[in-house]
Amino acid sequence: MLWKLSLTGIKGRFKDYLVLFSGLIMSSAIFYMFEALATNKDFVTSNSPIGMAAIVFQIGSVLLGIITLVYIIYANSFLMSMRRRDYGMFMMLGAKGRKIAQLIAAETLVIGTAATLIGTAIGIGLTQVVSQFLLSRLDMHVKHFSPLYLPAVITTLILFIIAAVVNQYQLLKTPVLQLLHDDQQPNRIKENKVTRLIQIVLGLVFLAVGYYMMIAIAKFQIMGLVIALITIVLGTYFLFNAFFGWLLMLLKRNEKLRNKGLNNFTLAQLSFRIKDYTKMLALVAMLFALALGAITVGIGYQNEIPKIADSASAYDVVLNQPTQKALTLTKNLKGIKQTATYQVKEDGKTVYYRTEQFKQTPLLTIEYGKTGSVSSETKVRKVPLSELETGDTYLFRSIQVPSQTAKAVKLISNEAFAQIVAPTKVVKTYDVQDFSANLPVIKKLYQEQLKANPELKANPEADSSKYVSYKMANGVFSGLEFMGFFLGIAFLAMLASCLMFKILSGAASDVKRYTMLAKIGVRQSLLKQSIAKEIGALFLLPGIVGVVHVLFGLQMFKELMIDPYNQIWIPFGIFIVLYAVYYVVTTWLYRGIVLKETKFGE
Repeated sequence: MLWKLSLTGIKGRFKDYLVLFSGLIMSSAIFYMFEALATNKDFVTSNSPIGMAAIVFQIGSVLLGIITLVYIIYANSFLMSMRRRDYGMFMMLGAKGRKIAQLIAAETLVIGTAATLIGTAIGIGLTQVVSQFLLSRLDMHVKHFSPLYLPAVITTLILFIIAAVVNQYQLLKTPVLQLLHDDQQPNRIKENKVTRLIQIVLGLVFLAVGYYMMIAIAKFQIMGLVIALITIVLGTYFLFNAFFGWLLMLLKRNEKLRNKGLNNFTLAQLSFRIKDYTKMLALVAMLFALALGAITVGIGYQNEIPKIADSASAYDVVLNQPTQKALTLTKNLKGIKQTATYQVKEDGKTVYYRTEQFKQTPLLTIEYGKTGSVSSETKVRKVPLSELETGDTYLFRSIQVPSQTAKAVKLISNEAFAQIVAPTKVVKTYDVQDFSANLPVIKKLYQEQLKANPELKANPEADSSKYVSYKMANGVFSGLEFMGFFLGIAFLAMLASCLMFKILSGAASDVKRYTMLAKIGVRQSLLKQSIAKEIGALFLLPGIVGVVHVLFGLQMFKELMIDPYNQIWIPFGIFIVLYAVYYVVTTWLYRGIVLKETKFGE
């Protein structure tokens, strides 16, 4: 009978359960996706140049596990808010509290078990799809990665089993009357002004210290990272606990703003809930920063790879003694800016070039910035003939094979060149508009280079070509980039889902307020605007704080990246769009709950 009532309850509120079910599936899938990386130590250690990567992922795994548990608790609160009337009716009909608790536990178990199994299966599929997309789209090469990783499956199942047991224990030990009436308990606590001021000052001081530690991370290193983590977490908590409550109070005192539309009601709603949301908003802000930071750094490393390659050689393609197939392939290069042909002869000690050819097409070389290292100041310049005639062998390395670099270099006239008894070799150079866009052709040209010059294959570390530098940079950074994307996706999905269910869990208690406003004649458009503003503020506040955290946090990567802020609008844009989708979905679901009993919306 208990299972029959449970299934009947699920069927009766199918739409509400569908939201809960889909959310749990998504959380299970996301958790599995992360665990497929975090629990695979071979993958983490072999694809990251950072020795602490394994530790970072283990910490991230524990953090995401805690967040997932919190998420399930909020999802369960959403379920309770939807079923209060039904449980009250059962009580009126004589059902015992323990039986109702068992009924709730049965429904939770059915939903949780099904969601975990389906979510894990979807997680395996998503891991396969996302990994293949990243590997193909970003030209990555990662080792020891498999979408189906048994330890990750076991970890995901264990987590959700623990969550189900905890939920059942809480429900069995909680009086049903408390479940029925906890939405009527006040959560607005009057706070002392002095206490609020102290918290505001502490919050700002903690954040200032944390930001300074991230800016000066090269000086403080691990200690700075630990201090930054502690102070920023505390600063974020105090910011939401005191500062935003004070800000709402100031807005309510603005008569012009307060009396416009339903702003007074909206501000009252936010003021009423801000204390209850303090921990959640602080958590979301931190996760927002972690997720956005992970995606930003991931895309940043993608941008670093071609920059490092550009700093290695002034030419996109250099062909020494090109084969006929190579010459045919060059016709497929897109956006050729410049091409040149140089003839060369050599003996046991010297490499000879024709002066006239360098007059027609000057040799290109890399000019580094003031620091003498790879940076955003690195440029390509044309080498004057006077510099080439000095015989500086370093200038010619970009167009030579390894065996030539140890020999002297001489520029001679066409007549003198013709008199040297040695076979004439040809070097062809190409400079294109977009190296990445031509990468498939450049790969094939490099293979032809290896065939024409076997010494390159035997001594690859001596090859200074741009493609070899690209491969080396890609091998170092692609694993970090790959993991950054996965981290960002996992944390984004979890933070937005937690916030969504936290908001929806309080929707049932708001039905009376919106129904009352509708009955006194408030237009539906104003009610929808009020809901959009209230939920928008709850999404916007942690979003703004998270963005500020990321902007300061990127300072830590100045020692590891040429320009961590390069094209920052791309990850920010992607993240904001995904975050906005969660906001729209949450607003739509919230409206469906609080406005469905009004006469509007028909």
